[in-house]
Amino acid sequence: MALHVMDEANHCLGCKKPRCQQGCPIHTNIPEVIRLLKDNKLDDAGKMLFENNPLTTVCSLVCNHENQCEGHCVQGIKGAPVHFSVIENYISSTYASQMTKGPATPNGKKAAIIGSGPAGLTIAVILARYGYDVTIFESHDKIGGVLRYGIPEFRLPKSVLDDFEYRHLRLKDIKVRPNTDVGKALRLEDLFRDGYKAIFIGTGVWRPNTLHIKGESLGNVHYAINYLQNPDVYHLGRRLIVIGAGNAAMDVCRTALRHGTRHVECFSLSKKITASEYEASYAKLEGVNFHFNKKPVEITDKGVVFRDLNEAEDGTLTDIPDTEELYPSDSVIVSISQGPCTTITESEHDLKTNERGLFVTDELGHTSMPGVFASGDAVKGARTVVEAVAYSKKVAEAMHEYMQTLPPELPDEYANVPMAKYDDGN
Repeated sequence: MALHVMDEANHCLGCKKPRCQQGCPIHTNIPEVIRLLKDNKLDDAGKMLFENNPLTTVCSLVCNHENQCEGHCVQGIKGAPVHFSVIENYISSTYASQMTKGPATPNGKKAAIIGSGPAGLTIAVILARYGYDVTIFESHDKIGGVLRYGIPEFRLPKSVLDDFEYRHLRLKDIKVRPNTDVGKALRLEDLFRDGYKAIFIGTGVWRPNTLHIKGESLGNVHYAINYLQNPDVYHLGRRLIVIGAGNAAMDVCRTALRHGTRHVECFSLSKKITASEYEASYAKLEGVNFHFNKKPVEITDKGVVFRDLNEAEDGTLTDIPDTEELYPSDSVIVSISQGPCTTITESEHDLKTNERGLFVTDELGHTSMPGVFASGDAVKGARTVVEAVAYSKKVAEAMHEYMQTLPPELPDEYANVPMAKYDDGN
């Protein structure tokens, strides 16, 4: 592995104007990281990666590198690009074992993070570096959000997230309240009452988009975001139809094959697969069959009725009459993205959302409620992990600046009451 990594590192030209860095949404200083590695300064390279991107190990595994750093590499113009994903994964996973430093010096202020997806984890780590007492409120039983419950194990091992929780949360004294859905028992006013100076909302997008066609409520129909949360509980049968051709659809197709489905048919409205070429190539390699310019018009117990579409040069799609055919299947999974699903907006009427239900913020994450910030998919809709991290870094700095302007906390009226003693009988 190390030899392969060094081969990739030696392939780098160390460009003065690195196109790879420009192509990275978080602007990782790729040439400098590679230079440090080649100079046998792996720890320095690892520190640089994690300081720039707390989720660097995750991004090394799930980023769309072909359209970002590697897609912009000058070496790729005439040949193979530098595969920085391999380098980043090696450095970050190797350096992670060195990350045993405890919490920063406390600054006496609390911050609340609602949701532990890419955005929430990024902001929690950055605020903890500034000395804030950070608590994460997570509606699931484990941290990670879409990283844990929306990306298959074969793409992102759960052990990576477990290691992140230990090194970046527990060792830094970041508290986690699992199975806690803010907006039900607890509201934002309760958090402010209990001394949190700022609240971040990163609840993601968990409500599946629907087709609005007949048969969508049948027992053989499921949604991608639900299926990926726990594929083991689904019994899809021998043949599966997946409607949609994005990255999530590729995850569904490949997961279903690993769970015993023999034939997977993936249907796309357009003549192109919207997933990354990398993910689509793996799906094809593993036996997924693709069907293009097909529009679902009805789902039945026996399969899906599709109508052919004509696609013009400008991408306009028009129905072709009398082309309906029933494609048989045992199960159907709909994978056409998802929208917000949070109980917070139901209880917080002063928190503005747009027509899609996403939180309305300025460019630094300020919502319509003072002291409440938001970013990630809950603001932008479903995006990539690295895009969520890049945006959330700016929001974390805005939260820090906001909290620094607040007056000191008044002393707790019960701070000096006597301490009760227990008779443990020992």
